[in-house]
Amino acid sequence: MIRKIISIDEELCNGCGLCVSACHEGALQMIDGKAKLVSESYCDGLGDCLPECPTGAITIEEREADAFDKEAVKRNMEKKNAECSSGGCISARPMTVKNEQKQDCSCNLNPKEIDKNGEKEDCSCNHGPIESQLRQWPIQIQLVPVNAPYFDGVHLLVAADCTAYAYANIHNDYMKNKITLIGCPKLDDADYSEKLAAILKRNDIKSVTVLRMSVPCCGGLSYAVKQALIKSGKMIPWRIVVIDTDGTILEES
Repeated sequence: MIRKIISIDEELCNGCGLCVSACHEGALQMIDGKAKLVSESYCDGLGDCLPECPTGAITIEEREADAFDKEAVKRNMEKKNAECSSGGCISARPMTVKNEQKQDCSCNLNPKEIDKNGEKEDCSCNHGPIESQLRQWPIQIQLVPVNAPYFDGVHLLVAADCTAYAYANIHNDYMKNKITLIGCPKLDDADYSEKLAAILKRNDIKSVTVLRMSVPCCGGLSYAVKQALIKSGKMIPWRIVVIDTDGTILEES
């Protein structure tokens, strides 16, 4: 049939992959560093991928093509989601992170003090190298496999996305010697408690620390962890730390 469908100019494609993320039908994949249309029946021809392309490599043309198949798209996306949930895609593939890369102290001052809002205070990093304390991948609650090998016998940190930006020393103060999971109960359309309960049931988790912001929507993270503990039947030690929007610690319980 003659219909509208996308066309990709491989000479213009820079391999950024933005179009792949923008395609909700899974019609595009990165192959050999270039975006490719993997099935005509997956492409609806509406062009959601066009505005994401920074080089103008994607256009819509009208030509002979297989009909758009909603059922085929549904099966394809279900397969992709299943692969990611089981660690089949790179974003959800469980792996241990070796923290060998260090960065210079960001304050870069000779005296052991920094200027914060017009006041002098000690530099928290003491002018030594800054080292990441992330111990595993992935870190998103939605992506992490419940049977990942790094979960056994560890202390768990469940942190709201925003805490890493509000609290400057999150790596040393909260992530160190813990497995870190992050999420946002307001933006993610999911019940975290089911996933967290499965992790607790299948693994020997020693303790759980919830790091959340002071904003009301972040209360959903604390609630999810509490429900997960109840559902798992494992009432292990757990605590909640609340960070204010200015980065100060408001409450620890």
